[in-house]
Amino acid sequence: MFRRVVHRFASSLHPQHGASSARTAASNIPVVLSAKVCQRYTLLERGLVLSSLSYVAFESYRWISKRVTVHASIKVDDIVEQADYLHGSGETEKLYEFLSQYKNSEDDELLWRFARAARDMSQLSKITPDEKKRLIYESFEYVKKALEKNESNSAAHKWYAICLSDVGDYEGIKVKVGNAYIIREHFQRAIELNPKDATAIHLIGLWCYSFADLPWYQTKIASALFATPPSSTFEEALIYFEMAEEVDPHFYSKNLLYLGKTYLKLKNKEVALVWLSKAKNYPTRSEEDQEVHKEAVSMLKSLGDKS
Repeated sequence: MFRRVVHRFASSLHPQHGASSARTAASNIPVVLSAKVCQRYTLLERGLVLSSLSYVAFESYRWISKRVTVHASIKVDDIVEQADYLHGSGETEKLYEFLSQYKNSEDDELLWRFARAARDMSQLSKITPDEKKRLIYESFEYVKKALEKNESNSAAHKWYAICLSDVGDYEGIKVKVGNAYIIREHFQRAIELNPKDATAIHLIGLWCYSFADLPWYQTKIASALFATPPSSTFEEALIYFEMAEEVDPHFYSKNLLYLGKTYLKLKNKEVALVWLSKAKNYPTRSEEDQEVHKEAVSMLKSLGDKS
């Protein structure tokens, strides 16, 4: 390569000569000039080589970066798939242990799933009161991070509301009632972002049912603390429970149970029996399903159902 460069340089000094003249000119260049030329073109050649290497390095970096990004994306998708499988299988403890590896992630999808896993762990009957409290506050901490990462994440809004409600159990009636409006707002935001989320719809129904069924002394406390305390009716609760069933029929044992309970509150025993029977016959995949089954069986017996 260096010889070709010198040859072109020599040719440019004597353009009137042909190729042979260029070769002669090149051979007649003084030694001092040849040294300078050599030095100049050695540097030029080295620069070209370095430039080529830089280009190759840059292209390699781009290729590797792209591959790493794709690999990271695939990894998150794989984790999410595994987490959702464990959740759907009722493997609460395995799920919590699995997602604990990724709780320092910057990915909102992993963060809210870890919060859900921590909250589900807190509901297990074998968990001690101290451990339950720790898990509830842990779940709230991580779902807040998920929401900070992505305000448009429907599931993060839903689980933020659930975890905030749980935290209220440890912070007194004033805080719990004061958080009620915030909780409903996050459920509504979750539904706005994902209108097909039957669970979020059910949870607004449960919010309505809870305030419609609030004991008189709690109603009195709430009225003393707030000018306009949260309130609702069983009719409003029924709208949401039925809407959840329309979106995803029989998706959740607790929704079936609360349809039965709400119809009882509205003095419609015949329809209540239908929904309570469905709750009783729902597959028991989790401890919560087992609790729903027991309550449905108990209520049916008290209503004189012999099935």
